[in-house]
Amino acid sequence: MLSEFIKRQRAKRDLNQCFMNAGLYLTYKNSGGRQFYTFPKIHNISFHDDCVRYTFTLRNGMDPKEVIKKEYVFLQHFGKNIEIDGDYKQFELTIYKQGIKSKLTYDYKDIEPVIRGMAVPIVCGIDKNGEWIAYDAKIEPNNLISGEPGSGKSTQLRSILSTLIQYKNANELHLYLGDLKMSEFHLFKGIRHVKAVSVFPDELEKMLAKVHEEMINRSKILNEAGVMHVDDLPKDKKIPYIMLAIDEIVMVMDNKHIKKMLIQICSLGRALGIYTLNSLQRPSHDILDTKIRSLLTVRMGFRTTDLSNARIIGTPGSEKISRDVPGRFILKRDILSEVQAPYLTDNKAKKLLERYKSNELIETVKKETEKPKALTEDEIFSGVLNDEIN
Repeated sequence: MLSEFIKRQRAKRDLNQCFMNAGLYLTYKNSGGRQFYTFPKIHNISFHDDCVRYTFTLRNGMDPKEVIKKEYVFLQHFGKNIEIDGDYKQFELTIYKQGIKSKLTYDYKDIEPVIRGMAVPIVCGIDKNGEWIAYDAKIEPNNLISGEPGSGKSTQLRSILSTLIQYKNANELHLYLGDLKMSEFHLFKGIRHVKAVSVFPDELEKMLAKVHEEMINRSKILNEAGVMHVDDLPKDKKIPYIMLAIDEIVMVMDNKHIKKMLIQICSLGRALGIYTLNSLQRPSHDILDTKIRSLLTVRMGFRTTDLSNARIIGTPGSEKISRDVPGRFILKRDILSEVQAPYLTDNKAKKLLERYKSNELIETVKKETEKPKALTEDEIFSGVLNDEIN
């Protein structure tokens, strides 16, 4: 009992010293002119196997912005494996003993228990608590992944798609892939789930037109059935989920036809079982205007060149990620969290996907991704939903 008390007193003294170094205190003098310091009030100190967690409240008159502004002092005092979360007055400081793994090898056996029961699981990685993070695209339908070359962005896309293929059969999930760098999605060609792999902008335009047409058809099906979501359709009328993944969307954002279709799909796809993964290397306000950014609610910010890029994608802190930890990223959902993505090599992905391939479909995919004739706007939209995004 005494040792527990001493441990808490030492931990309290340690945090107060950090407050002193950070200038997080108020001062007052007694009648004799002696100066005293008042630090934030420490409500609780809890010790766990992997971390120590403090809860503290700022005194009236203390600026909460100073806590975040002086985060570097907490890092200097406690080390880099910390997390500060809070609002205008109460904060929680977590000090992790080991921190996030610097490398995480992909293994579907580790992931499957975490995603079990999800409709369309998107695997993220492991957080500071050593826990797997994943979310359901059925609930959070549109994702933006950004990061410099070599930061782990492409590997993350590979892990997400490989997990979906292993989790859902080809009757439950259809994949439409845009590989505008012509280097990432080749290993998915011929997979039974994959309906098209596009490597040129005009191919992508044709592929998006197919998904857009399917979106319109599904709207009619739901309307006729009188239901709000594809999952509510009768068993004999069930339709597969669709995942649209586009790597390097920057290459097509100046095409107004493609941009219109993509915005409509992101806007209306959730109830229709159509979800998106979008990635790019260097974001800018011109490429990601407020209209499309507002639809891509989940963000994965791998290492970025500077704070400006990090803010555009909504993941401040991603500019601080070291080159020594590829696969590290800032995940933005309800809150920001630091995550290590699983590392899946190209060769390993090829081996685990081999059993999902169909020789007959390889030729089909080739035909579907042949360069099409450029589509006119009238051909794409046919007057349906054309005013949705005006």
